[in-house]
Order: sequence, then structure tokens, then C-alpha cells
Amino acid sequence: MKFSTIQLGNNKIEIFNSYLGKETIMVNGKIVSEKNSMRGAKHTFKMLENERQVNCKLNLGYGTNGVVMDLYVDNVAIIESPRSSFLVISTIIILIIGTVAMQIVYFNY
Repeated sequence: MKFSTIQLGNNKIEIFNSYLGKETIMVNGKIVSEKNSMRGAKHTFKMLENERQVNCKLNLGYGTNGVVMDLYVDNVAIIESPRSSFLVISTIIILIIGTVAMQIVYFNY
């Protein structure tokens, strides 16, 4: 399923992600990177921009608001998604559940 399309100058970058975790990056209809990941992956590829080859990094992952994406062209940020404190939120939820479970066990004895 197509996740996103980015038009960057004359280049069309398409991002696909399957339900089984296969990520595919296409530039101008050609596959430039494929990786399998359930938590997101870091893709590196090259493309032509203004008749010169540039290095690209596309990072996909998950945050509290869903899928996050960062795109860098020659180490310059083109797209940067806000980072969330998913680990902190998860830890707090686990601590709350653990505390409630301990109180239930304690008061049942």
C-alpha cells in the first residue's frame, strides 16, 4: 500500500509499506531501496538532482501520532517529523498497570 509520495524537484519519491513490514522506496518509478521491518527502517539511496548525483536518507518509524518520516538530501533535512516520547509514555503506562496489579494482589490476601 502506498504510504506517501514526495515531489522533490523533478524527482518523484514514492514510499510503500506492506502489512507484513516490507518497505519499498521508489524514485521515478524505479526501486532504490527495500527493507523488511515492523518498527521502521533507515533507507539510503542516490538520485539525480540538477544533473548531479545526491545521497538521500529516508528514515521511517512509529511515534505516538502514527508513522513518522525523515528525509535528508546530502545531509540537509527536507522533511523531519516531530519526535515523541513513546518510550516514556509506555513506561508510565506499565508502571501504572503494575501498581494497580500489586494493589489488587495485596488487598486480596
